[in-house]
Amino acid sequence: MIKIPKKMEAVVLQLPSKKRYQENLDKLLELLKIHQDKQIIVAPEVYLTAYDYEHMETAAMFSLNALKTLKKEVDEQIVVLTLILKDGDDFVNQAVVIHKHKVVHRQNKVKLFRLGDEDLYLKAGKEKKIKPFKIEGVTYALLICFELRFKELWKRIEGVDVVLVPARWGLFRKRHLEILSRALAVMNQCYVLLANSSDADMASASAIISPNGEAIQDDAKESIEGVVDFREIKKMRRYIVMD
Repeated sequence: MIKIPKKMEAVVLQLPSKKRYQENLDKLLELLKIHQDKQIIVAPEVYLTAYDYEHMETAAMFSLNALKTLKKEVDEQIVVLTLILKDGDDFVNQAVVIHKHKVVHRQNKVKLFRLGDEDLYLKAGKEKKIKPFKIEGVTYALLICFELRFKELWKRIEGVDVVLVPARWGLFRKRHLEILSRALAVMNQCYVLLANSSDADMASASAIISPNGEAIQDDAKESIEGVVDFREIKKMRRYIVMD
């Protein structure tokens, strides 16, 4: 039987995506080394390439090679990010969870953001793939950016301990991101680890949010550090019984 730890150190990144893909990968590898004492690291949505619609083939090829590099580097940590990848003749925005040199979970973005033309360039994933998954006894789920708005998706991940949210959420809707991510933590009585882009037109607002809605957030930092305390999850679920 796997024993769940009392606490896990976590960091959510808040980074701008530069035009040169390699600079983004180098920065991510640098931060993985800096935060090698953290058990969970979440990067913003499509951080390595952004939505470079004019060069999707190049972005997909780079992302595939970057994934190989990251798998070699990531051992005990859990590292979460999304990548532009090929699926047959189509492109997808795929979330990957890397642990012990393997991809232990994959999930294509289901809800594509039409205001950003995602539906014109990407193939949507299947909703049934949005479901809880376990790593060493801890139950996780993952929502990608815009998916945070859909209550039917919240229903699919009820009962998890940690929700991972890589995002590229626009600045003008910043307050929506803050409200929705905190509401999800309170409703599900879990931790939400939100990593959002800090590009000039993006909202930042990366945060580590506890089951009672308290958030560690600092829009001036590139790394937001905090603790996932599993005792807080148990305490909240015993205090307010939802079933």
